[in-house]
Amino acid sequence: MEDPALEAQAVELMATLRCLTCQSQNIHDSDAPMAGDMRHQVRSRLAAGEEPEAIRQWLIVRYGDYVSYQPEVSSTTWPLFLVPAIIFGFGFLLLFRRLGRKRSDGDDADSARTSEESA
Repeated sequence: MEDPALEAQAVELMATLRCLTCQSQNIHDSDAPMAGDMRHQVRSRLAAGEEPEAIRQWLIVRYGDYVSYQPEVSSTTWPLFLVPAIIFGFGFLLLFRRLGRKRSDGDDADSARTSEESA
């Protein structure tokens, strides 16, 4: 793009969009033809005066939630946000119970030693 401000907006937006072919790169860094088409769409829509967020939403509608590195909570993406929290909570609970059990086992051993020494 000839306007450096528009090109900076395009690069910033492209860095937040996933290449559907590569899946491990954003469309700015990808050499895949699909990413090239998406880059062209981003630049042409920015040049036409569209806002970056409107372009992002258009790409999400067209390609699905997976295209964005910043998914929104919706009826299809809520498990992505809830499942890690449940797993973390379950892990914390297991750790808490295990540490609590070791402390009580250690306290029982100390009280047994004390009762043996007093006898």
